[in-house]
Amino acid sequence: MVRFFVSPEDFSGGIPALTGENARHAKVLRLQTGEEVLLCDGNGKEWVCLVREALPARYLLDVLETRDSTAEAAVRISVYMAFPKADKLEHVIQKATELGASEIVAFPSARCVSRPDERSLAKKLDRWQKIAASAAEQSGRGRIPDVSVLPSYAAALARAAAADRALLFYENEHAVTLKMALQAKPFHSVSLITGPEGGLSEAEVEQARAAGLQVCTLGRRILRCETAPLCALSAVMYEAGEF
Repeated sequence: MVRFFVSPEDFSGGIPALTGENARHAKVLRLQTGEEVLLCDGNGKEWVCLVREALPARYLLDVLETRDSTAEAAVRISVYMAFPKADKLEHVIQKATELGASEIVAFPSARCVSRPDERSLAKKLDRWQKIAASAAEQSGRGRIPDVSVLPSYAAALARAAAADRALLFYENEHAVTLKMALQAKPFHSVSLITGPEGGLSEAEVEQARAAGLQVCTLGRRILRCETAPLCALSAVMYEAGEF
C-alpha cells in the first residue's frame, strides 16, 4: 500500500485528498480509482483510504479506517550530534530516521570544524527536514522526526538531560559500557550525544557529567562521527526490544 504524508489542508471539507507533490507522485505511480492508499499525518495517526476519483490536479479519497501508526518504537530516542563536516549530518538524519529516532538535534562544540551561520542554517534545516520526511515515508514510519539546531553545547546538555537515560559517548571512557548504562534502570526516553570529527574535549565531558549525563563507551574501536550515533541508536533499539 502506497504511503503519503499529508497536512491538515488535505482534509478540507472533511474529504481527504492528495494534492500538490502527493498528487504528482500518485500520477507517476499511476494510482487508479478503487486502489487503497495510506495517509499519515507525521505525528503517529494513519488513515487507510480508497481512491474515489482521480482528477487532473488532485485525488479524492474515502476513509476506510483510522488508526494509530504501528511502525513507531515504544521508546523515544533523541540523537544529538555535534556539527560534522560536509554532508555527514544528512547521512545520519536519513539513517537515524529509518532506525526509528524521534528527533535529530545538531549543536556546536569546541572541536567542530563546521559552524553554519544563521543564514545558511535556515536553508540547511529545510533540507534536513525534507530528508527526514523522505526517509520516514520510505521506511514506513508514522512519524517524521523533528530536525533542529541548538545554539550551544550547554543547551544540548540541558535538553538531553531531561530524558530517562541521557548518555554521552567518549572514546576515553573504558569503565561504563552502553549495555551497563541502559540496564541501570528502566527507560522510556533516551538521549544520545556524540561529538564531531575531533571528538569532545575532556572539559566538555566533565561538563556533561556535571549536567547529569552518563558518560559511556561504544567499545574498543574508534568510530567515525557519523557512525557513532547510528551504532548507539541501533543498540538502544535492540535493548528496548524493537529488533
